[in-house]
Amino acid sequence: MQTKIRLIIMNFLVFAVWGSYLTSMGSYLAEVGMGPQIGWFYSVQGFVSLFMPALIGILADKFIPAQKMLSLCHFLAAVFMGIAGWQGMRYGNDVTFGQLFPWYALSVAFFMPTIALDNSVSYNALTKAGLDTVKSFPPIRVFGTVGFICSMWLVDLMGFQHDYRQFLVCAAWSIILGFYALTLPNCPTNKGTGEKQSLVDALGLRAFSLFKDKKMCVFFIFSMFLGVSLQITNGYANTFISAFADIPAYANTFAVKHANILISLSQISETLCILLIPFFLRRLGIKKVVLIAMLAWVLRFGFFAVGNPGNGVWLFILSMIVYGVAFDFFNISGSLFVEENTTESIRSSAQGLFMMMTNGFGATIGTLSAQAVVNALVYSKPAGEAQMQAWSTCWYVFAAYALVVGVLFAIIFKYKHERK
Repeated sequence: MQTKIRLIIMNFLVFAVWGSYLTSMGSYLAEVGMGPQIGWFYSVQGFVSLFMPALIGILADKFIPAQKMLSLCHFLAAVFMGIAGWQGMRYGNDVTFGQLFPWYALSVAFFMPTIALDNSVSYNALTKAGLDTVKSFPPIRVFGTVGFICSMWLVDLMGFQHDYRQFLVCAAWSIILGFYALTLPNCPTNKGTGEKQSLVDALGLRAFSLFKDKKMCVFFIFSMFLGVSLQITNGYANTFISAFADIPAYANTFAVKHANILISLSQISETLCILLIPFFLRRLGIKKVVLIAMLAWVLRFGFFAVGNPGNGVWLFILSMIVYGVAFDFFNISGSLFVEENTTESIRSSAQGLFMMMTNGFGATIGTLSAQAVVNALVYSKPAGEAQMQAWSTCWYVFAAYALVVGVLFAIIFKYKHERK
C-alpha cells in the first residue's frame, strides 16, 4: 500500500505540471495576438519527443536512476517555464513569439521525457513490490488525471487561463515534483554489469530492435498515425469554445466564460476510463481496444463540429465524455502493451520509443497540420458567425482523418489475442 501511495503522489504531480497550461495556453496565445502560431507551441512538444524521451530513457537505463533523472528534468523544466512566465509578465500583451517561445520550448524539452520516466518508475516499483502492473498501474495513473484536473481548475478559478500566470503555476508544480522524486524507490541501471557490450547496447539503442518484430513495427507506425490526434483538442478546444464570445447569443454562457472547467470533463472521463483498461485489455486485446479509441476520436471531433455553448452544449459534454476513451484506450493501453512485450533491460528506452512515435512524430505532424487547416479555414475569416462555421468544418476534417486511420489499423495490424 505504501508503494502505491508514493506512486499516486508522483503521478498527481507529473500531470498537474502539464494540466496547468496544456488546455488553456491556446487562449492565452490568441489573447496576445499569437493565434496563428498556436500550432508551433503545441508541435514543439512533439518535436522534442522525437529525441528527448529516447535520449533521457537511454541515460536512465544506462547511467542515472530513473527517479533521479525525473527530478533533474523537472528542476530544469521549472527554470525555463519560470522564465517564460516572467517574459509574459514583463511584456504583457506586447510579448512576441521570439520572447516567449524559446524558453517555453526548453521547458517542454525536459518535461516531455518525464511522462515515460513516470511509467518506468511506476512499473519498476510495482514489480519490486510483487504487484501485477496491468492490474495495479491504471488505478494509480488515475491520480495523474486527478492532478491534471485540479491544476486546470486552479488556473481557471484564479483567472489565469487567458494570461501568463499559468506558466508560473506550471513552474511551481515542477519544483515540488523535483524534490519529491528524490524520495522515490531506486530504479536500477544497467551500468557496470561486467559483460562485454556491443555498440548498440552501450548506447542504449536496443529498444529500436523492436522494429524487427513485424507486430511491434506495425504497432509503432500506427502509434505515430494515432498520435496525430492527441494534441489537436488540447491546442484548439479552449480557443474554439472561447471564440463563441464574439457571438452575442453565446457570450455570457458558462461554457464560454469557463471553457477550462468544461474541458476538464474530458479528464474526469479519463479517470473513469483508466479503471476500465484492465477489463478491456485482458478480454479484448490491444487491437480492439485501440479501435475503440479511434472510434472515440471520431466522435470527439464530430461532437465539436455540431455543438455550441447554448442549446448544443450537451454535444460538447458528450465530446468531453468520449475523450476519456479516446485518450486512455490508446495512450495507457499502448504503454502497457509495450511494457508486456519488452524486457527489463530496455524498459525505459522502449517507453521512450513509444513516446517518440506518439507524442513525437505523431503529435508534431498533427499539430502543424491542424494549424494549417485552422489558419486556412478560420483565421482567414472575420470573427463571428463566419469563423464559427469554419471551425465546424475543421472538426469534420479531423474526424474524417481519425476514421480513415482506424479503418486502416483494423485491416493492417494482425494480432491474435489470448484472453486472460
